[in-house]
Amino acid sequence: MKFTIYRTSAIRTKKLLVIMLIAIMVCNSCDFNRQHIVELPFEKEIVDLISRMTIEEKVGQLTLSVSGVITGPTASAKSSEELKDDIRKGLVGGYFNGFGAEFTYELQKISLEESRLGIPLLFGGDVIHGFKTIFPIPLAEAASWDMDIIERSSRVAATEATAAGLNWNFAPMVDITRDARWGRIAEGAGEDALLGSKVTMARVKGFQGKDLSSPHTLAACTKHLAAYGAPDGGRDYNTVDMSDRLLREIYLPPYEAAVKAGSATFMTSFNELNGVPATGNTYLLKDLLRTEWGFDGMVVSDYNSIAEMINHGVAIDKAEAGVIALEAGTDMDMEGYVYLKELPRLVKEGKISEAKIDEAVKRVLRLKYNLGLFNNPYLYSDQKREKELLMCSEHLETALEMAKKSIVLLKNENQLLPLKSDIKSIAVIGPLADNKTELNGTWSFFGDLDDPVTVLEGLRNKIGPSTELLYAKGCEFYSDSKEHFQEAIATAKKADVVIMAIGESAVMNGEAASRSSIDLPGIQKDLVREIHKTGKPIVALVFSGRPLAISWMDENIPAILETWFLGTQTGNAISEVLFGDYNPSGKLPVSFPRNVGQVPIYYNYKQTGRLYDGDYDEPASQRIYLSKYRDVPNSPLYPFGHGLSYTEFEYSEIDLSKEIINMDEKLQIKVQVKNVGLYDGEEVVQLYVRDLVGSVTRPVKELKGFEKIHLAAGETKEVVFELSVEDLSFYRKDMTFGPEPGTFHVFIGTSSKEVKKATFELSESS
Repeated sequence: MKFTIYRTSAIRTKKLLVIMLIAIMVCNSCDFNRQHIVELPFEKEIVDLISRMTIEEKVGQLTLSVSGVITGPTASAKSSEELKDDIRKGLVGGYFNGFGAEFTYELQKISLEESRLGIPLLFGGDVIHGFKTIFPIPLAEAASWDMDIIERSSRVAATEATAAGLNWNFAPMVDITRDARWGRIAEGAGEDALLGSKVTMARVKGFQGKDLSSPHTLAACTKHLAAYGAPDGGRDYNTVDMSDRLLREIYLPPYEAAVKAGSATFMTSFNELNGVPATGNTYLLKDLLRTEWGFDGMVVSDYNSIAEMINHGVAIDKAEAGVIALEAGTDMDMEGYVYLKELPRLVKEGKISEAKIDEAVKRVLRLKYNLGLFNNPYLYSDQKREKELLMCSEHLETALEMAKKSIVLLKNENQLLPLKSDIKSIAVIGPLADNKTELNGTWSFFGDLDDPVTVLEGLRNKIGPSTELLYAKGCEFYSDSKEHFQEAIATAKKADVVIMAIGESAVMNGEAASRSSIDLPGIQKDLVREIHKTGKPIVALVFSGRPLAISWMDENIPAILETWFLGTQTGNAISEVLFGDYNPSGKLPVSFPRNVGQVPIYYNYKQTGRLYDGDYDEPASQRIYLSKYRDVPNSPLYPFGHGLSYTEFEYSEIDLSKEIINMDEKLQIKVQVKNVGLYDGEEVVQLYVRDLVGSVTRPVKELKGFEKIHLAAGETKEVVFELSVEDLSFYRKDMTFGPEPGTFHVFIGTSSKEVKKATFELSESS
């Protein structure tokens, strides 16, 4: 039996509880058919609740307020007392970045007992890659190509965040990007639509689980709709202009995947798309999201993005901005207070209908019902659970596993790695060698800066007493002083091997952290060159939130590991990889350019009429009037999908079930993969397809599938893929989506470059 309690005041709540208990006792004493009891669907409850709201209270539900931790312009942020007063007046629907079981309980109690209608609050936050137990940045997690561990890491983040009072997460960020200059590349899954879609679904499922009203799950908020990852010049918040074809083929698929995975909410983006700011873009928010994809959840603006439409030049003032945003489909106003200040007056003036506001309020209230807040408003404010779950041993183990799987071995000349356990001395040099504060990476402000295990600490935990561990910082991130170079050089000379811990600081990537240069920052390249002159074997650990241009290192340093930012377990994960306790299996989710002049660079480029795909081996006369650079090859330094192992994998030729398939058939594709090396290892087997001739130009390769397998040394496994007509479909000349008959190449291999090839035909007959 279900009873609905409207929390209008503390006194009324107590009265209703008494009535409910009496009703239960009466029902239990009566002999009647319980099938006749009709549960009132919460949709009717929502309608009833809205009917009793004032226009100010309605608009209050559409307001996401903020104080305390600020992640944007602070002009409109409220003080703690102002916020509490607004809650009492029913002018707050949710609170942004407030956390802690005790704190959220306090604010929830104010809303329930001191506001007129007692509607529970949402508590949202940016739990991007962990709450207290910090996981690798999302770009690093994508490098694992392991959807199971990505889902588990998101589940841990949800478990910890909900224990600390949050019930709504502003993640996952699913923006595809092909430009390493853009700082927020660190928050996404890289350059490919299929990989990005798979990661999106894993993260949504991890955050939301199977029951959104469980105290261990929270509502996902997929962001940023749309094409935020393609700004002009790679500069954050900048203009985006692209064809609908490119938008649909590359940038939209992960958002649609989020809808299919059941994402409870969506967030608009800061950018304009083809002249219309996303927060007021009807095409994105209504035509695509709601009508075409069938999303029926709630949409929230990004931080102050409603008011910022004035800056874009499509609204004269906040009132007009509010009308544009609400009419386009933005339900909730994050931090800007445009709706709160402007909509009541606009309704009275007849400039916007109250029915339009009611629809947005319904979506906010539905989310609260789905989260179980009307049944138990304090579901997410359990101090006992908070103490037990934050950074518990199980979560730390998952973080360690995720961190190891995220590391990518870019180069390993003469098998310098793994290091031998009996090595006599190791020098650890660089600004990230014994640095805790940078290791959590961007968007990790819920985590504590002192928690990460440094590289030096991880090695100390790993090595035995017979190995000497030496350390020198060498240089700083933001200083050109070389005063510590000599100490670092002297330290290197004493060691059998040098480990260079170098790269970006945490704030050099992420939001508002675009860079016009993607070289190794500051004087770190000079430091590496000086250490290289000692002649000692060097292992470079590259910490970054984006692809860096490290061509000199690739030419001169024998072993390079892309370690990204790995979070709490950084040092332990790196040490296990360095010594071979874990064989690296990561693959790049994004191409690494040779220099910034190649950006944007990506594997699934178009053929063009004058494509040059050579390596400058032929005479210059044969390269004239072709699409190329004069000073660098077109190819990336490290291609999409690249990642080495301590072992070697051998691929057989591709076995196709048929050479010709009809429109209603599926093609089975088999390949034998053998571990021909000395170590057990994991391999990501990648499947690509090329449509040779279409009504519009097609990419030279498109990722259509992948499978991560484990092979013991000497073991062989058969990997089977299946291609359907859906996999071969694309947006044709008339922008309809479907297949076209013709010849296709299929590629299988260890990266987008190192592949085997076969050919098949798609026949028009069915």
